[in-house]
Amino acid sequence: MRDLSKYRLDRATEFLSEAELLFQAGTFKGSINRSYYAIFTAVRALLAEEEKDFKKHSAVIAYFRQYYIKTKIFDKKFSDYIGDAFEIRNNCDYEDFYIVSREEAEIQYNHAVEFYKAIKNFLEVREWN
Repeated sequence: MRDLSKYRLDRATEFLSEAELLFQAGTFKGSINRSYYAIFTAVRALLAEEEKDFKKHSAVIAYFRQYYIKTKIFDKKFSDYIGDAFEIRNNCDYEDFYIVSREEAEIQYNHAVEFYKAIKNFLEVREWN
């Protein structure tokens, strides 16, 4: 399961790079999509360590909130980050006339970077123990 966790964390790194490239190109909806998937895939890296996985995004988010936010392993702000990213990504992907600002895309990207770093650090500390 450690290999799967590392693979997913590597994928999250790729999603972050894609989010940054899309943001720099002014493709804000695409950047938001990749920022969300960086967060989501990083959470799935955590779940791999526990041999857990879910088919629905909402189930992954609910599990993260229950076992990592409520237990105070991660700060509550990360619950807000993943919830906001999920909602905005859905709007970008499925709402015909949803407009995304540069500022909104930048906020989502910065949250994704912070979220990714927190999970990466957590997994590295866990690995050392």
